[in-house]
Amino acid sequence: MMAQISFVRENRDRIQAVENSFGPSGRPLSQPGRILMGKGHLIKQGRRKAEPKAFFLFNDVLVYGSILLNGRWHKNQKIIPLEDIQLEDMEDGVGLENQWLIRTPCKSFFVSAPSYEEKRAWMDHIEDCRSSLLQGGSCQPGSAFAVSWIPDQAAYKCMRCFSKFTATNRRHHCRKCGFLVCNSCSKTRVVIGHIHPTKKLRVCSLCHTRNKEEISHLQGDSTRKNSSEEDDVGASSDEEEEDGMMQNHTPSTWLYSPMGTWGQLGTYVNPRSLQQWPQ
Repeated sequence: MMAQISFVRENRDRIQAVENSFGPSGRPLSQPGRILMGKGHLIKQGRRKAEPKAFFLFNDVLVYGSILLNGRWHKNQKIIPLEDIQLEDMEDGVGLENQWLIRTPCKSFFVSAPSYEEKRAWMDHIEDCRSSLLQGGSCQPGSAFAVSWIPDQAAYKCMRCFSKFTATNRRHHCRKCGFLVCNSCSKTRVVIGHIHPTKKLRVCSLCHTRNKEEISHLQGDSTRKNSSEEDDVGASSDEEEEDGMMQNHTPSTWLYSPMGTWGQLGTYVNPRSLQQWPQ
């Protein structure tokens, strides 16, 4: 009993420390039944470049943010429910090692670890927590996921019309296919429900045509008379780049780990049993 009470107190303090590190701009993280399982730094592939991010794995959500002041403070907090996550392992390539893809309904992105062991530990821990969460029956797994964006440096020409990108002919991302396209090839906007239920997002001309065909097929010709509403033209900028500072890597810390002694600070606690502990 004393061990359980001590665990609850230590877990509460750890979660509060993570919450405080994001300052007033972060969302509250403390709630009944939530357990901080582990934390560490991973490299996240952004739109313009790869940057280190601080990741925190809880038994129900994955939280990450930009690193400030040697890891003592963080910003740009992102919270992803584990039931909305799908992982895909990636093979190593030139300059791309220990990577995997994190898919979510709103955004999909690549992350990498400094070693294969850390990569496997992160993927296994996420999958284990997600499996335990779904077995509880209170959550349903996600069914629609956003595409991963092609990094800016991967193309110097529009991937639709092949016009060269310049200071005035800027790169944009199609939210439907993730391709890099010019403004002329991405003037249309459509609603992509799993990304945003109401906001119209930038899509390329090909995806816009396909989207209209899908709507016509599902709803009939009556939707065609309203199709002009999808053709709004506006100067919508791509997602703001998340800031970050390059840090020396510190191995990830697993507070409750089934993976043996690697990175382990305490005895492993089965996530399924935590819900029975006093809050």
